[in-house]
Amino acid sequence: MDVLVTGAHGVVGTAITDYLGDDDRYDFTLLDVEEGDGPGETVVADVLEYEELRPHFDDQDAVVHLARIPGLDGPDSRAVGWSDPLAGELEAITNVYEAAIDADLDSVVYASSNHAVGMVEVRNEPEVYHDTGIRIGHEEPHRPDSLYGVTKTYGEDLGRLAAEAHGIQCYGLRIGAVRSPEYDHPYGDAERGVDDGKWERGSDEYEEQVARMKGLWQSRRDLAHLVDCCLQDDSVEWDHFYGVSANDRRWLDDLDRSRTVIGYDPRDNGEEWDGPPE
Repeated sequence: MDVLVTGAHGVVGTAITDYLGDDDRYDFTLLDVEEGDGPGETVVADVLEYEELRPHFDDQDAVVHLARIPGLDGPDSRAVGWSDPLAGELEAITNVYEAAIDADLDSVVYASSNHAVGMVEVRNEPEVYHDTGIRIGHEEPHRPDSLYGVTKTYGEDLGRLAAEAHGIQCYGLRIGAVRSPEYDHPYGDAERGVDDGKWERGSDEYEEQVARMKGLWQSRRDLAHLVDCCLQDDSVEWDHFYGVSANDRRWLDDLDRSRTVIGYDPRDNGEEWDGPPE
């Protein structure tokens, strides 16, 4: 299967190629705004430039769209108003779907986010981090917590339009918290805060980050497995799935359904960790 990956050199993209790059079922084309390393062909293009982007969709079977425009997830991300990053993100998503339709791809795997339903966390923090029984399932409506979340709901809805109007299989992955290899564990955000001088290990701030990640974490290998399940699926017209590991205290909870529909069976569980790796 020939698969184009946009934003391929980022944290999520490298998780895919780290775990699927040597898989003989896939021939990856890695697209980003700068050169980078990885298995398969690497191409440079800007998702904001349709004429530059479009040729790379030729002869592909699927696209995994990960590229994002910086500037939407800063301290003012919950403000309501038009901005260049917002316009750019919406344009980039539109370009990818338009190119996929024009090139007659079989499927689109779209990196949505937990922020598409993030107001559930915002309205219930910190209780939601401590396994108090708060759960949202597959039928939860869009509840974005920021402009970044709004762009993710737009991408999901555009995927549904592409599926129902143009016959492309579309999968929206509401990814929880995927981190770089150094921090690929439920203590990752807490440890990164220590490394950045934000708090001390064992502080209240540290422990709250751990509690949050034990619910929201998706390991890099589980993320790659979820993408693999979508690329191999031939039954879904359009759907969305939560990108979390099999965490006991997850509040994004459609795991039983994901196992049944696409075979997603994550191997990791945040609760199995009682401290950062030594």
